Amino acid sequence: MTEKYLTPEYINFEDSLDQLIDKYLDVKFDNARLKIKLDTLAQEQVLLLEKTSLVQARLDSMINRLQVLENDL
Repeated sequence: MTEKYLTPEYINFEDSLDQLIDKYLDVKFDNARLKIKLDTLAQEQVLLLEKTSLVQARLDSMINRLQVLENDL
């Protein structure tokens, strides 16, 4: 079919469909990017929780040693 046989409604519909497809692809790309970001943040959270746990253990150990030293005085 050539362009001269297309109705204005069909052309508008085609343009709207093209815009919708573009928006869909944009959202699909953003979703994929956000999933990667979410995975990265989850991994960072696990590392931070591990570090926090180590720091807490060290602090507990220091407090215990200080209490022992205090009791010895």
